[in-house]
Amino acid sequence: MSHSLLDTLRSLRGNARGAVLTEPLWGIPFNLYTPYVSLYMLALGVTHSQVGLIVSTTLAGQIVFALLSGIITDKLGRKRATLVFDILAWTVPCLLWASARSLSWFLAAGLINSLRRVPDISWNCILVEDTDPKDLVHIYAWVYLAGQFSVFFVPIAGLLIDHYSLVPTVRGLFLLACVMMTAKFIIMNAMVTETRQGFVRMAETRGRSILTMLGEYRGVARTVINTPHTLHTVGLMVILSIISMVQSTFWAILVTERTRIPPGQIALYPFVRSLIMMFCLFFVVPRLRGVHFGRPMTIAFAGFLLSQVVLVAAPERGYALLLLSTLLESASYAVLGTQIDRLAVINVDAQERARIVSVAHVIVIACTTPFGWIAGSLSEHSPIFPFLLNIALVAVGIVMVQRLHATGADILPEANESAL
Repeated sequence: MSHSLLDTLRSLRGNARGAVLTEPLWGIPFNLYTPYVSLYMLALGVTHSQVGLIVSTTLAGQIVFALLSGIITDKLGRKRATLVFDILAWTVPCLLWASARSLSWFLAAGLINSLRRVPDISWNCILVEDTDPKDLVHIYAWVYLAGQFSVFFVPIAGLLIDHYSLVPTVRGLFLLACVMMTAKFIIMNAMVTETRQGFVRMAETRGRSILTMLGEYRGVARTVINTPHTLHTVGLMVILSIISMVQSTFWAILVTERTRIPPGQIALYPFVRSLIMMFCLFFVVPRLRGVHFGRPMTIAFAGFLLSQVVLVAAPERGYALLLLSTLLESASYAVLGTQIDRLAVINVDAQERARIVSVAHVIVIACTTPFGWIAGSLSEHSPIFPFLLNIALVAVGIVMVQRLHATGADILPEANESAL
């Protein structure tokens, strides 16, 4: 039986094949430990507000490397930058997180993990630059699916927590992540080649100083600000970044402290979240290929808003309402994530993609950074407050989709093949 996503996977060649097929080696361990990170910090003596401080400090470090990421990607080349900075940004921090004893360990690991902004750009360039534009929505769906394959292992994490307790289990998950992610970086490097645009930018930037190239960002920033499609896309990236940060950092705290669900039982919800994401990525997202972004993104934002309302309304031991919230949130995110990723690729100048995307990431991170501390301070007063903030931000996101639609933006691949 044919399926468009499976057809895309079978037809993948070159860099897209190497990037997509190795992604589970990163996505599986990342999604295994992520639900427990905030609880792990609290168990080691970190307070709610300090959790927010760690998030904000990490994001502040990311501002610097997001600004430099386009330059590094252009000078080193997409392939080399991805290998070197993936190892620095993930292998090293995973070892620190596995060994953490106090706040200072998490701050150090977070700052080193800030280097991730370089491969965020370079890996994305490898994925899209020599790829047919009409395949992008399916390729991004496979990237998201790669992380969701952890669904088959999430129950094991819950059982291990019940048997060995939270801290030893999470330390083991970080060590597993270190091994699997490092294997991913090495294998992918062997499967991909430098892109055509990468060779062009390496030649153009050879012999030019970093300071000179940083000075040129003023012109790139003006391009972003003066291009309505790009500016509104960046605004949506900011909204998704903040609400995702709040959801991933403070959800487990709300569920354990207010809803009173034991940490070992939390694994049920990432399990359901991954199943729903996989279902939507297989059967919903492919139907959006060639569909204008306005309606599906508005519906998805509305679904996410409803998920937050249900979450804060869930009573103690409110398993059913938490399950409903998880269903709504994961289905909505599957649409929002792939559509915004696609917008971020289509609505930039292909010749300046690395620098424009790096400037966009600087804006996104700079806007997101204070919200780590803000959400942590809100959580100190009540675990539901960060999610009331999310509700307000999602409402803003719905307005921004309508504003982007009003600019006449259209991401139909048939109309934008020249953009890539």
